[in-house]
Parts: sequence; C-alpha cells; structure tokens
Amino acid sequence: MAWWRNFVSFFSFRSSSSRFQGSDAAAHTIKSHGARVAKNHLHDWLILLLLVVIEVILVSVHPFYRYVGKDMLTDLKFPFKDNTVPVWSVPLYAVILPIFVFLIVYIRRRDVYDFHHAILGLLFSVLITAIITDAIKNGVGRPRPNFFWRCFPDGIEAYDRTGNVICHGKESEIREGHKSFPSGHTSWSFAGLGFLALYISGKIQAFDGKGHVAKLCLVFLPLLGAALVGVSRVNDYWHHWQDVFAGAIIGWVVSAFCYLQFFPPPSNDKGWGPYAYFIAQEEFYSSRDNAAAAAAQSVVIVDAPIAGGQPRPFHNQTYHQMEMGAAQ
Repeated sequence: MAWWRNFVSFFSFRSSSSRFQGSDAAAHTIKSHGARVAKNHLHDWLILLLLVVIEVILVSVHPFYRYVGKDMLTDLKFPFKDNTVPVWSVPLYAVILPIFVFLIVYIRRRDVYDFHHAILGLLFSVLITAIITDAIKNGVGRPRPNFFWRCFPDGIEAYDRTGNVICHGKESEIREGHKSFPSGHTSWSFAGLGFLALYISGKIQAFDGKGHVAKLCLVFLPLLGAALVGVSRVNDYWHHWQDVFAGAIIGWVVSAFCYLQFFPPPSNDKGWGPYAYFIAQEEFYSSRDNAAAAAAQSVVIVDAPIAGGQPRPFHNQTYHQMEMGAAQ
C-alpha cells in the first residue's frame, strides 16, 4: 500500500531530482508572487475576456433552421422532458469543482504558479470548447429528438408548400430545438472534468510506470461523471447519440491541448508541476550560483608570511587561477 501513502501526501509532493530536493515552494505564494504572475499573463486574461464576449454573441445568434419535412419528424417525436442535469449546474461541476480542487492543492503546496495556471488553463478549456460547440450548433441547426413537440405543442401539424414545417410553438423553444449538434452539456463536461482528470493524474503520478492501477480510478472518476452527463442528454431526448459523441471529443481534445499548454504530460517525471514552477526554480538556482561565483572571485587569499613578518596578499586571485597555477 505504498502507493496509497504517496497518494495521501501527493499535495505536498516534490520532484525526485536531487537538485530540487528541499526547494521552498512556500516562497511562491499569492502574496509574494501572485501580482507578478498575473501581470505576466495579463494578455491571456484579456483574451479570456474576449472569448467571453464571443461566446455571448454566439449564444444570441439565431441558428440555421434546417428543412424538416413530414417524413423526417418520425425520429423527432420523442417526449419533451425537463433536463436531468440543469443548465445552471454545468458551470458548478465543470468549473467551480475543479477550481475547488486547485485551491486545496494550493493550500497544501503554496505554489501560485500551479494555482494560477490551473485556473487559467481550465477557463481557456471551457471557453474555447463553448465557442466551438455553439458555432457548430448555429451552423448545423440539427433538430433535437423532441423537436416535434417544440414545433407543434398541441400536436397539430402544419407545413408550407415545400413540405417544410410551420411551427406555432414558443419561439425560444423552437430556436433551441435547432441546436442539437453537438451537445453543449457534454462538451462542457469533458472540457472541465477532462482537465481535472489530467490535473489529478499529474499530481498523483498515475503513469509513473509502477503499475498502480488503483490510481486510474481517481483519474477516471471525473471522466465517468462527464460521460454520465452525456448519457443523460440522450435519455432526456434532448440529443441524438452522435451529438453526445461529438461533444465529448471536442471537450476532451480541447482540455488536453489547454492542459499541455501549462503542464507537462502526466507521464512525464515532472508532470506533477507546471512548466513555470520549474523555470522559476532554475532561475533561482542560477542566480544563487552566479552570486556564489561572484562572491568567490572577490575573496582575498593571504599568502604565507614573508621576511619581516608582513603577509603578502594575492590580488583577488580566483579559484580558477589558483587551480591553473596562474599565481600573481
């Protein structure tokens, strides 16, 4: 059960490299480094705000109303049910829940690089996924499985001379009825929970080659939750199975790209921390080594006493010169 002890302490995990043993992650806190980290990524946060604006515009755009003939309604007469997973709950488990996990890790490790980059990567993952999903929704305009009851809530059908439906239901429900492909619930779920699964796999070193399959249960848990959300969309007759499948692929691929933008792959030896953390450590050790070298060059070495009892100093002779035999 050694892996279990490692899992319990994974929040405070450090690199196995001897160079980083004893490194002080507590020095990288929100108070000491937070403002500098946020300033360095100011353009990323501005782009994030731009993505929010684009998403709001896409949500308000009228989707393409695809031709729906009488024969096509055979597969679109499923019951018009309420959502098992409400729309308002999606940001809670796809965004707030992962951020809560990031916060727990920060409290244990005090690494603002990890905390900041995890949040930034998660938000990029969700927003990019949302934009891709809604752009495709509006462009495709595929009717939902319950489109018939959205179009004809009283069950009375009406068609124009081309055979296309003439809906007399609520405009908002008809409009939403043309946004079946791909599934937004599913893509958001895999974008947020997929990012969380990658984050956890890196922190517990699930792919360290030691064969602890039980670690994968923790990695698969968020993915299982996202998959069940997708299943509920089919069971509620709000989506066809192809919509859910496409949404899952979009969310998972985008989450992987966004995660790898800030973190090494989970299978990497340094997969437990963000790239920025290791860069900061290298800069710290480099500056420390340079300071030590500068201090060594300024040391005055005193030679043995000469006649008269007065010592003869070397003039800032460096250790390199001493080793090379270049006595002054």
